[in-house]
Amino acid sequence: MTTDTRERDIVRSFIAFSDSLVDDFDVLDVVTRLAEDCARLLDVAAAGLLLADARGELHLLAATSEQARSLEVFQLQRDEGPCLDCYHNGEPVSVADLSTETARWPRFVAAASRRGFASVHAIPMRLRKRTLGALGLFGTTPGDLGAEDLSLAQALAHVATIAILQEHRATGNAAITSRLQSAVASRAVVETAKGVLAEVYEIDTDEAFKRLRRYAREHDQHLAEVAGAAVSGPSAIRKALLGELQGGHAAE
Repeated sequence: MTTDTRERDIVRSFIAFSDSLVDDFDVLDVVTRLAEDCARLLDVAAAGLLLADARGELHLLAATSEQARSLEVFQLQRDEGPCLDCYHNGEPVSVADLSTETARWPRFVAAASRRGFASVHAIPMRLRKRTLGALGLFGTTPGDLGAEDLSLAQALAHVATIAILQEHRATGNAAITSRLQSAVASRAVVETAKGVLAEVYEIDTDEAFKRLRRYAREHDQHLAEVAGAAVSGPSAIRKALLGELQGGHAAE
C-alpha cells in the first residue's frame, strides 16, 4: 500500500466511523469494523478489543479472527499478557519479538506462538484519566510499530472508546459504567450464538459470526438482538432465523 493510498484509507475509515454514529447504531458492529480497520491500516494479522465491566474485569468485545479471539480470552483466563498489563498500567505495551518475553509472560508467549503470532502491541482505551480497556494488535512476524503507527493505533483506540460511550451518550461515571456493562453483556450473547451456529451447522466460529453480522445488517437489526433470537428467541422465530443463517453467503 502506497503512502497516498494508506492516507486515503485512513481518512475513509474515520469518515465511515463518523457516519455510523447515528441514532440507535449497533455498537458491536461499529467496534468490530474498527478492529478490522486497525488490522488493515496498521498491517497486522489480527486485532482484538478488551473492555472492562463495572468491577474492572476485562471481557472480549471484538476480534478479527478466531486466533485473536482465543488469545485474548487466554489472557483473561490466565491473568497474564500484554493487553492486561496495558489495561492495568494505562500505557501502551509494545513487543516486537515475543520470543524475548518468555520470562515475563511464559504461558502467553507459548499460546501466541501456537496461534502463529510473533509480535504484539497493546494500546489503552482511555476516557480522560480512566482506562476502560485495551486494543490488542497481533503480528505473525517479529516487528515494531513506528511512532506514526503507534499514534494511529492510539487514535483508533480512542475512536472505539467514543463509539462504546456514545451509544447512550454516557458522560457521568454511573452512565459510563452502565454503558460498559451493556456492551460486555451484548458481546456475551453474540459469543453464545456463535457457538450454537458453529455446532449446529458444523462451521467455524469466524464463519458463524460473519453470518450473524450479515443477517443483522441485511435486516437492519442489532447484532446482539439477532444473536439473542438465535439462541433463546421464540421457537418459530428461532427456527426461521437459524434456517436463514444455515446457507450463509460469501463474507462481506
